[in-house]
Amino acid sequence: MKEVARLLREMQTKKVIKDYAVFGAVAQMRYTEAVATMDADVLIVLPRQGSINLLKPVYEFCRSQGYLPEGEAIRVGDWPVQFIPVFNTLTEQAVRTAETGEIEGIPLKVASPDYLAAIALSTGRPKDYARILALLDSEAISMIDIERLAARHDLQSEWHKFRRRFLDE
Repeated sequence: MKEVARLLREMQTKKVIKDYAVFGAVAQMRYTEAVATMDADVLIVLPRQGSINLLKPVYEFCRSQGYLPEGEAIRVGDWPVQFIPVFNTLTEQAVRTAETGEIEGIPLKVASPDYLAAIALSTGRPKDYARILALLDSEAISMIDIERLAARHDLQSEWHKFRRRFLDE
């Protein structure tokens, strides 16, 4: 991840992206025990919106740095990295409120646990439900945290379904 952190910092410096936050399984590991994952997911805020090919500048910059596409991702060292432009207010706020950590002295922004849970709730896949349960189990978040974000981002129905299925006894 050190190489990914370095690339993200360089992308910001060169204004290829305005901001970013690692999310998904890699971000979850900041708050819970390690989980298996095949790639790193990064939410990005781009300088220009509305282009047909939003990711073209990202891919061009990565290629100029020697990082090549691999399926839906770009291989950065050992990691396939998926760059995902923010796509709603939930993901925009996840980037805006991301926590900054360090990998060997290089800053790396990571989505906070409450936003990881809310994004997972919005996607609704089994692995995302497992992420929410792991975050709750580690006490990185509380049900109140999720409930608050669910209300703010119109995810109350998803939250109630999740609670009935996994938390209510």
